[in-house]
Amino acid sequence: MRAAVVRSYGGPEVVQVQELPRPEVRRGEVLVRVAAAAVTSGDARIRAAKFPSGFAPFARLAFGVLRPRRSVLGSAFSGVVEAVAPGVTDLVVGERVCGMTGIRMGAHAEHLVVAAGRVASVPASVSDDDAAGLLFGGTTALYFLRDRGGVGPGTKVLVNGASGAVGTNAVQLAAHLGATVTGVCSAANRDLVLGLGAARVLAYDVGEMSQAGRYDVVLDAVGTLSPASGRQLLAPSGALCLIVASLGQTVRARGDVVAGSAPERVPDYRLLLDLLADGTLRVVTDGVFPLDDVVQAHRLVDSGRKRGNVVVRP
Repeated sequence: MRAAVVRSYGGPEVVQVQELPRPEVRRGEVLVRVAAAAVTSGDARIRAAKFPSGFAPFARLAFGVLRPRRSVLGSAFSGVVEAVAPGVTDLVVGERVCGMTGIRMGAHAEHLVVAAGRVASVPASVSDDDAAGLLFGGTTALYFLRDRGGVGPGTKVLVNGASGAVGTNAVQLAAHLGATVTGVCSAANRDLVLGLGAARVLAYDVGEMSQAGRYDVVLDAVGTLSPASGRQLLAPSGALCLIVASLGQTVRARGDVVAGSAPERVPDYRLLLDLLADGTLRVVTDGVFPLDDVVQAHRLVDSGRKRGNVVVRP
């Protein structure tokens, strides 16, 4: 099979398309022919070995000290089941599925093997690109807004980084949960974020953050807020959700500060897919690339200017 392979840490140019053996399924697993896979900020951080402050030593132990331990990146994917191992009873060959592979990664390839319990069926009306692009940002936004922030009707929410993969989902999900949403993004992305359901947009690049006010939940999807600066935006009893936090911020997070990583849960996939299928959510995608152009996909992610998601089609 063809796969995007990373043998050393570095810039986008270290990613090379190579032939690898097709993986074999073991009990409880399925073999998926990958139709689409997201290239995320997480993939870019692992590829470049650029982790949030304080995490580098631990991340190197997890992902590889001198070179990536898992040479094929990519976690969020969609595709078709091609083989089912013994012990799998709820998936069949030919079924369209999507899911996330966690630390195993491997989605930037023509085939991957994944535990059957980590995938969900894709509704007929949802495209492969949208199913793959939905999960990384969608699950993160849902977890921090609903589960950690308690967002509901009447909540005032600020989404910092509202035009990215997490932010575009956060704006829509917060509005769906009944919140009044303010998005922070560049002036160039104002109309995009308003179109996703934000009641107001603050363009950071033209000095509008001075007009911010106070919010019940502040979700920072890009890592430009600290606990100190974020608390200045909180209403009494508010919650500051730091998605890209340093090790120190994560360890010290308590009370009104929430940090850490979002779980990968199939019930959340199903909820998000249903919202996508009925038109409540839409997936914003900045670029869709064939596998041979995976370096360009990584460059777009590295630019820090992408709108929503970046997807490759193995």
